[in-house]
Amino acid sequence: MEYDYLIKFLALGDSGVGKTSFLHQYTDGRFSSKFISTVGIDFKEKRLIYKSQGRSHRIHLQIWDTAGQERFRSLTTSFYRDAMGFILLFDLTNEESFLDVTNWLFQLKAHAYCENPDIILCGNKADLEEKRVISEETAKEVAKFYNLPYLETSASTGHNINRAIDTLLDMVMMRMELDTDRTLLMGRARDIQLDEDDKKNFNSCRC
Repeated sequence: MEYDYLIKFLALGDSGVGKTSFLHQYTDGRFSSKFISTVGIDFKEKRLIYKSQGRSHRIHLQIWDTAGQERFRSLTTSFYRDAMGFILLFDLTNEESFLDVTNWLFQLKAHAYCENPDIILCGNKADLEEKRVISEETAKEVAKFYNLPYLETSASTGHNINRAIDTLLDMVMMRMELDTDRTLLMGRARDIQLDEDDKKNFNSCRC
């Protein structure tokens, strides 16, 4: 199937927060309890129809899965500039992964395509309520501080997985549409200016 847009997302977060399981749940609708640490970088793909302002767009979505370990971060940062949106995950049962959100944001904003990239923050493993150490209120406060949408997700049950991707896709598509509109407006303004310049040149040439 042909597509109208190739959209690339990057999943970030500490090792063990569930990035790989998150992506498998989204693209394949399945979950494996077996933990296999991502080495370097991997990706999953999905085709979908995105509807906006009465129009339908065929999207080819690539979601890149990065290694959370420190030794791989110099490798994965090279993929930051190619990504159009970012899924930043932490583990609701692991306080250290939550505290590391700040470090990930610092790295992300240093290497991303702009200083204010589209990011969604996800507190994963919401199904493990009895093991939770980060409250929803605390996570929302941090998300509000950094002006990020926040969702609690579960790669195990699929809770809010689709919603998280849809939210990020809305943000990216809105940015693209605004950039297109801005380009069209700039082009129109340039044409108007050229018309005015032509009129001035014409008037100045008349005897």
